[in-house]
Amino acid sequence: MIKDLSLVHEISEPSSESGGPPPLLLLLHGIGSNEFDLLSLAPELDGRLFCVSARAPHRMGEEAYAWFHVQAGPEGPVIRADEAEASRLLLLRFIDELVAEYRLDAKRVFLMGFSQGAVIGLSVALTSPERVAGIVAMSGRLLPEVLPLVAGHEALSSLSVFIAHGIQDGVLPIGYGRAARDRLSSMGVDLDYREYPMGHEVASESLRDISFWLAQKIAR
Repeated sequence: MIKDLSLVHEISEPSSESGGPPPLLLLLHGIGSNEFDLLSLAPELDGRLFCVSARAPHRMGEEAYAWFHVQAGPEGPVIRADEAEASRLLLLRFIDELVAEYRLDAKRVFLMGFSQGAVIGLSVALTSPERVAGIVAMSGRLLPEVLPLVAGHEALSSLSVFIAHGIQDGVLPIGYGRAARDRLSSMGVDLDYREYPMGHEVASESLRDISFWLAQKIAR
């Protein structure tokens, strides 16, 4: 557990050389989880990545954290928009801290989030594509509240996005993934959208595709 930066986090160092400063993969967990959750995926990903798994700032219970509070409403999730915005800005600061602290490649910063981690990761990447080379969004959605802040078409043309969503997702149904696909398709990002026969989870098939995608983007 490392505490001296803006967010408590765990790291998994690269297992192979990348020909210079390592690329960063910032892992963003879902609501009710913590920094140890997605770190278990690091051995299945490209060995050139310097993986950092961050703990969200809002405590929900014993070893359970969130990027913002959310409640179920009649028309879908209702969020604390102020908390979501604060977490977006906090993650931008944290990325700069990580690059400086661990001497990482600022031009190869990737985000990988699950559920609420995907939600906040998309918010960061779409509003600051100059700071993020790519994002993997697993079982997430786009926040309507962040759309007014999204960067312009030209700036977004440099951003790569991989969306993975389960057809049987009972937490954030497949409609959220398809809506994100449709919206992102009009924004000019480099989009790879995949649906899988899974629920609200990370399946082995999706993880293989994600690892291959990340390896391609690192090389580029």
